[in-house]
Amino acid sequence: MRKELIINKHLPFKLLLVATSVAFFSCSSDSVSDEDDADDSEEETVTELHAAFAAFDTDATTIYLDGSNVVIETTGLPNHETVYWGEGDDLYLDEPDVARTGEEGNLTTIYSNNNAVTITVDATPDLTGNSVATDFDTIGIAVSGASIFNDQEGNGALDDAALSLDWTGAHIGPGVYHYHLEPVAVSDDDSELVGILLDGVFLYGRKCDAIDDYPTDLDESGGHTSTTQYTDGEEEYHYHIINEQYSVPTSYGYSYLAFVGPYQGY
Repeated sequence: MRKELIINKHLPFKLLLVATSVAFFSCSSDSVSDEDDADDSEEETVTELHAAFAAFDTDATTIYLDGSNVVIETTGLPNHETVYWGEGDDLYLDEPDVARTGEEGNLTTIYSNNNAVTITVDATPDLTGNSVATDFDTIGIAVSGASIFNDQEGNGALDDAALSLDWTGAHIGPGVYHYHLEPVAVSDDDSELVGILLDGVFLYGRKCDAIDDYPTDLDESGGHTSTTQYTDGEEEYHYHIINEQYSVPTSYGYSYLAFVGPYQGY
């Protein structure tokens, strides 16, 4: 050890200075890197569910955080009346004008399918990328626990199936019980929360809570940025059901498509 000290004593001063500087810089860089990693970790971790999730039916949905994601598990069983519950059920509603799916004597009911659906969405939607088109199948979950679909039915236009929609713009077939139109059991020409879509953006009724009227600044997806009844005065990007009547009448008249897209939050 004494010999090593002696050898070091005769090293050029500049060499020692360079070595010391490199060591100091290396330690400093590690410290900065660690701080950056900590910052990134803090940005990605969400510790509290958005207040809007309190509006979801707890009997039909289980909602929890998983890192930077929100997991929404649902039974898919709506908490309101419809003809699709089937005769004998407490929530069965006689709707003679609805052309129910299925064959005579074997009409489809909610019990015909396993309606359970689980989706995972970003707790903080990414609004910086490209818009993404919706696809056939579940595009979101309503506060009632049932699925939301777009304006397509069985890889084709909804038009031919419009008469099979019940009083709240939903039916079964193919697949789970789902809404295509403004679900008036949830939101009927108002600003109520309808649900959440696959990109993590919330969907509201045709009116905006911030102005208590129909918004006039919606983008192609029916979205805009404003306060809502769940944001405590903070502005947030969200969707509305666009206040344009669906051109094909249903068994109860004209209505409004729930969401056509594209998504803005991927």
